[in-house]
Parts: sequence; C-alpha cells; structure tokens
Amino acid sequence: MSAAREEILARIRIATGAVATPEETDAAYVALPRPYRRAHHDPSVTDVVALFAERAADYRAVVERVPEDSLPGAVAAAVAAVESLVVPDGLPAGWLAGLAPVIRLVRDEPPLSAAELDRISGVVTSCAVAIAETGTIILDHGPGQGRRALTLVPDFHLVVVRAGQVAADIADALARLDPARPHTLISGPSATSDIELIRVEGVHGPRNLHILISG
Repeated sequence: MSAAREEILARIRIATGAVATPEETDAAYVALPRPYRRAHHDPSVTDVVALFAERAADYRAVVERVPEDSLPGAVAAAVAAVESLVVPDGLPAGWLAGLAPVIRLVRDEPPLSAAELDRISGVVTSCAVAIAETGTIILDHGPGQGRRALTLVPDFHLVVVRAGQVAADIADALARLDPARPHTLISGPSATSDIELIRVEGVHGPRNLHILISG
C-alpha cells in the first residue's frame, strides 16, 4: 500500500473514529460477504475453449484450433502474406520453424521506434490468459509477448493461445494474473465507429487479429 493512500485512510479512520491497522482493514475486506455469481460457465460442463473461439470470432478475429504438433505449420500459413514479423524475446523458436525464408524476422533489441514498428507488417506473440465469456486475450508482456507497442503498431497480430490458458470468466482470468504486471486486453482487431456507426478498423491497434488455439 502506498504511503499516500495509507495517509488518506488513516485520516478517514480518525475522522470516523474507526482505528484499524492495514492488516485489519485487509482482513475485513476479505471477510466481506460476496453472494453474487462469480462465474457464468462451469468448465466441467462447458467447453470453454470452444466458447472462447466462438466469442473471439464474433469480434471478427480469425480463429483456428490446431494440434500442438501442427502449430509451426499453422503459424507459417497464418503469416504467409506477411513480409516482416516482430519476434518478442522468449517466443518459442519452434513456432517459427516453418516460416518461409522470405519473411524477415525482426527483434526488438534495441527497442524499435514507432516509425520502425510502423514499417513492419506484423507481430507474433503468446499470451498470459484468455477469457471464454468475452472472447478476450490478455497480455501481461512477459516472455513471448513483448512490450505493449509491439502489439499496437504493426497491422497484423498473430496470437498463440494454449487451451489451458483459457479461463471461463473474467474473475477466473484475473485470479491467474499478477496484479503487479501491466495488462493489455484484446477483444478482436482494433475497431471504432463514428456518429454514423461507420466501422473503421486499425485506428488504434492491429487491423487484423489471428488466433491459433493450440492443444
């Protein structure tokens, strides 16, 4: 807890006559009754991977389910029309084994400028977790994911999602994440619309999102 926040809370406690330690406050928060529904889908009776694929496709992402041993070929097919790819540190090398030699692979070391990223066709990453209920991918920018700019500037983003990374609902997904890390939530390719509801894609992120679900 930050010093500023603790000072504010201390003043509130004094003003209200409620004197409690931070530990007591945290314990009281944990003890609060939570009778509301925390999940809409039970993984024991719902195919959450299939649900994620359906919801992600609703957002106009291209979604494919592939066996683990077919992943390199699926990656190669997904990026066949791409001229260059950013490859974040920590991405499994085997995923790129089937790439055509004409595709230029670019490392983010030293960090690429926005202008340099804009000249690169796409990026391929892993993810931290995915949410079946909302068709959302979450990056925590750990190994294989790179910094946030890598997945915002190039026009094409290929994401590999392991079946075991698919959480049923938002609460389940958040419980798997480290709150100290930065998180980027992606639901389909970047899109917006004006007052006349004219949809425009690629304004503040990739125009094309391709998801490979492995396992």
